[in-house]
Amino acid sequence: MRASLSELEAVAAVARHGGFRAAARQLGMSSSALSHAIIALEERLAVRLFNRTTRSVVLSAAGEQFLSEIAPALQTIDNAIEHIGEHSSRPSGRLRLNMAPGAARMLLEPLLLEYGRRYPEVELEVVTEDALVDVIGKGFDAGVRLAEMISPDMVAIPITPTLRSLVVGSPEYFKGRSKPIVPLDLVQHRCIQMRMANGRLYRWEFERRGEAHVIDVPGNLTLDATDLILAAALSGAGLAYIGEYSLAAHMAAGHLIPVLEEWCPAYPGLSLYFSQRRRMPAKLRAFIDLIREQAV
Repeated sequence: MRASLSELEAVAAVARHGGFRAAARQLGMSSSALSHAIIALEERLAVRLFNRTTRSVVLSAAGEQFLSEIAPALQTIDNAIEHIGEHSSRPSGRLRLNMAPGAARMLLEPLLLEYGRRYPEVELEVVTEDALVDVIGKGFDAGVRLAEMISPDMVAIPITPTLRSLVVGSPEYFKGRSKPIVPLDLVQHRCIQMRMANGRLYRWEFERRGEAHVIDVPGNLTLDATDLILAAALSGAGLAYIGEYSLAAHMAAGHLIPVLEEWCPAYPGLSLYFSQRRRMPAKLRAFIDLIREQAV
């Protein structure tokens, strides 16, 4: 009894993503078609590979054994395809990148779209999530995060110079309120809190000439996405502490007013990171070359 390569790749993709929807996007097919393909394979094998509930799709014991045995062969095939691509004059294949949503917005025009224009033979897939992920284990070629978040066992290529976050509020919010002069003044304000990927509330950090403050700001609104925090700040819901790159147009238009600027230090910017244990494919090398070109 034989299984096709596409069926084996389907099993690996569903196991990696923990569901049909994300796996189907990666494979370029519909969720329904992918589900039917897995069911058909299970029927031919007379073994259930996945345990399905309304909320999750996880490997069965038989499925775990099956995947552990086919995974090395699939990796060998992927490597062979990557290596033969090195002999091509143009990068090709699929380049999968993982980055935070804010990073994707920042890099869309200067890097991602330009890469797509230069190398139309490459399928560029960008997956956004706030949490730092294992790019190898999740099937990505590389990730993009703040430099300080990247593990030292990864190769890191700087993309942006230093960045800065600013405290901002709308003109409507400041009506009848005095602006904070020092960080401790924030305890008298309504602040929009951010829930980080690890579940903790972000503590606002400030520094000026060696004097540092880390403040648990007050506020009755907690959000977990920069877009939502920005929208809430624009509506006058409170003060927000967000990346300057997201604020420039709104501050220029007078929709947001920065405060405590001298207390908001710069921090290392975004870097591309990938494993040094894997051979670099041409598609990733071309992306790195574009990063370095843009930095000139």
